[in-house]
Amino acid sequence: MQITDIRVRKLFDDGPMKAVVSVTFDSQLAVHDIKVINARDKFFIVMPSRKNPDETYRDIVHPINAQFRAELETEVIKAYEAALKEARTAEIFEAGEPIEA
Repeated sequence: MQITDIRVRKLFDDGPMKAVVSVTFDSQLAVHDIKVINARDKFFIVMPSRKNPDETYRDIVHPINAQFRAELETEVIKAYEAALKEARTAEIFEAGEPIEA
């Protein structure tokens, strides 16, 4: 299964949640609401989940093995970092400040 598209839907400045992302696989299946979290100076992803009646959460979709989870996490975090850099560059450009290369 190939990751064919990653779209960072929303970026957050405050709190541990840094982004909400959608990932497309094989140009045929989209998974929405993957969250990028920063906790204890580490970035990781949280898969979409729903709240159970007992107040616990259960993933709606998730990788089956650690190898694919690591690949997905790496690619999503790379996309987040690129989107963050683009957003910061746009903010600097809009503010009229010089951009350092």
